[in-house]
Amino acid sequence: MSKGHTNIKTLVRGIKYMAFALPILFLSPYLMSLGFLNKDNISFYIFFPVGIILGILAVYLCFKGIQTIMRSIFND
Repeated sequence: MSKGHTNIKTLVRGIKYMAFALPILFLSPYLMSLGFLNKDNISFYIFFPVGIILGILAVYLCFKGIQTIMRSIFND
């Protein structure tokens, strides 16, 4: 039976994932809206795909961060 102590190293790694995801969560919609504002020139094809890729990366980092934090709290 485990005493239920939190693994601090794993918790810090999960918080780092979340800290990397936070600025990307704000940057991604900005880049996508910047791309939509410039539909008539080439910058749409630059900003919009980068915004979508960063959005997917932000969701992945949030998922990985929450999963790592849960693993540090509820370790077996």
